[in-house]
Amino acid sequence: MHALAEGLSACKFGVEASLMRKVLGAAFAAAMAVGLSTAAQAQIKLKISSPTVNDMSAEWSKTFAAAVEKRAGGKIKVEFYPAGQLGPIPATVEGTALGTIEMVVLASGFYVGLEPRFLVLDMPGLFDNTEHGRKVLSDPAARAVLSKFGNTKGVEPIAYFIHSPLYLLSHKPVRKFSDIAGLKIRTPGGAPLHLEPFRKANASPLSLPLGEVLPAMQNKTIDGAISGLTVYTGFKYYDVAKGMTALPGSVIIAPIVANSAFLKSLGPDLEKVVREEAMNAENAIVPWGVADEAAALETWRKVLAMNPAEPDANYNVGYAVLAEGDVARAADHLAAAAPALPKPAQAWRRVADLRREIGDRAGLIVALRGSLAAAETSQPKLQAELDALLA
Repeated sequence: MHALAEGLSACKFGVEASLMRKVLGAAFAAAMAVGLSTAAQAQIKLKISSPTVNDMSAEWSKTFAAAVEKRAGGKIKVEFYPAGQLGPIPATVEGTALGTIEMVVLASGFYVGLEPRFLVLDMPGLFDNTEHGRKVLSDPAARAVLSKFGNTKGVEPIAYFIHSPLYLLSHKPVRKFSDIAGLKIRTPGGAPLHLEPFRKANASPLSLPLGEVLPAMQNKTIDGAISGLTVYTGFKYYDVAKGMTALPGSVIIAPIVANSAFLKSLGPDLEKVVREEAMNAENAIVPWGVADEAAALETWRKVLAMNPAEPDANYNVGYAVLAEGDVARAADHLAAAAPALPKPAQAWRRVADLRREIGDRAGLIVALRGSLAAAETSQPKLQAELDALLA
């Protein structure tokens, strides 16, 4: 009996130990699940939307993400969505205002529907060039005013950068103001400030999200588009059209706009990290932006120059290099373009002016002959100059 009692006792102890192990195991598994859930909840996702690729927006986001994730100790995960992956421009503006997207990077003109005060940044001639724009946007007094934009709509700009100069890309090259007449042109915004100047020039302006512009140019449902220089090279617009016209005194300003409620939800410490690193990234990418602008212009020139039989290409490249002071190269490109241009005599006279400037006698003779051959009326002065050179 005593042995039987001991056996039953041992059996009972074994059952209880087994049950205990199961309970402890279940408790441990639950604790691990809670811990993992808490850790997952602790990592906050910060989505940034942009309609462009491989440009200042991407560089800013990359710099910002690396710094925020490091300082926040992994509590914030920054996700960058370029090329309109989170939707067309109007939808991403609305999403940021609603809080479904935490940040968006766009040309300032596309915020005007949400906050009309952003329109001031699109005033032609507001900045002389990109460097002037950077200096103004870095001024503390200017930032104090700009920081209030969108404050009644649940959003706020936390950084700015000058994206690139504005250019008009068109199927038909625009060489003078009257060439704009009759063209259907996409503008970087739909406010009267964007549209009315072109209507005054008898053009048909319209606002299109960036994602719709390239197909519209390919299908020729629009004749031209205004955008930043680096946008054209980033999306390889040179495969579609080659008429490029600079718009002096006009630049794209890209505010990084954030949802204000999201920033507050981070708590004071993480909010400070996000705000500070947004500004730090803005300053850090300035040299990159300068180099990117120069590279984009050089890329465009090379693409145009690849087809010397195309007069528009040589014409555009000629004036582009002339703006940099390379008179000899400019004369070569314009001379190649002159025979096929609508007004060859006028083009040859311009070439002659450049040849005179650099003292190129042989080139001047060719230019004078070209001008005289294409002239509709006699040109006694040019003929006398040519005769003197040949004497």
